[in-house]
Amino acid sequence: MGTLHYNTRDLHLDDRLLAHLQIVIGMKLRRSENFFISWRNSAAAGGGRNAIWIDNGIPLWFEFDGSKTPSINRERVETLASSASSNFGLQITEEGTLIPINGPHEDR
Repeated sequence: MGTLHYNTRDLHLDDRLLAHLQIVIGMKLRRSENFFISWRNSAAAGGGRNAIWIDNGIPLWFEFDGSKTPSINRERVETLASSASSNFGLQITEEGTLIPINGPHEDR
């Protein structure tokens, strides 16, 4: 379990997901493209959703628990990058989960 440190916020994520996010976030910020990252909380954490604005001016670093670089799924990188360019921003989902073109479905 790695950590995405963003300003004063720590987001604990699987190392494999974190590696994919590092690629997409790096690609977007190199192009000076700011965007949202959003995710749903687990039921154990009370449910709900979160979103943070990713901007070049805010401190960001990736901390991996493991010492080996996980294998990268090119299709997942492309899916995450595509969602990052949408109005809803990069949506953290399970690997293999497609993100609807018109944004996330509401559960209410």
